[in-house]
Amino acid sequence: MKRKTLALVHTSATLVPVFQQLCKAQLPNVDTFNIVDDSLVRAIGAKGGLTADIARRVQSYITSAEAGGADYVLVTCSSIGPAVEASAAFSAVPVLRVDQPMADQAVQTGRRIGVIATLPTTLNPTKDLVQRRAVAAGKSIELTAVLVEGAFEALMSGDAAKHDALVATALRTLASHVDVIVLAQASMARVVETLAPEDRRIPILASPPLAIAHLAKVLS
Repeated sequence: MKRKTLALVHTSATLVPVFQQLCKAQLPNVDTFNIVDDSLVRAIGAKGGLTADIARRVQSYITSAEAGGADYVLVTCSSIGPAVEASAAFSAVPVLRVDQPMADQAVQTGRRIGVIATLPTTLNPTKDLVQRRAVAAGKSIELTAVLVEGAFEALMSGDAAKHDALVATALRTLASHVDVIVLAQASMARVVETLAPEDRRIPILASPPLAIAHLAKVLS
């Protein structure tokens, strides 16, 4: 039986080793290759959101992945999620946005769902996705969205400690009001590991492991 090939489209090179490790552990019989363009997120930030020209570029990467022999495409950035869904309709192979399995799990886990992000350009697409997946599942939810002000700027200026402290405080506050928390950016997952057990009493979901677990079922 022919081995399947998974293409991963990233907007940051830092995500390549994260997904490489997950794929090695959960998709040992699947070949992978990566496409990376970190100018996409910069363009979204400069333009204040996803534009038609950025969406066309996303579609071109998905087309390239298909031409490169992919049987399945995973796009690992939440900010370009709406463009991924739009492009999937024109692809001959299945295309998955990284946060869909996470959104589905959140909807199944609890009614009061918290979404947290350090960038508004990531927060809004994630909120929209969770709401639409709840409708698709026939579930009534109460959504609380939190933007951690100043955290992204701290990270960009090299102050990772300040970023982590701001995110940790926001997570602790949000955890007391909701049944489950969705991390709109996978980069916040490392902060979750630093929280005390009493601050992790509810599920806090990150997209990479859930996306790869979903693909392990689909591609097996």
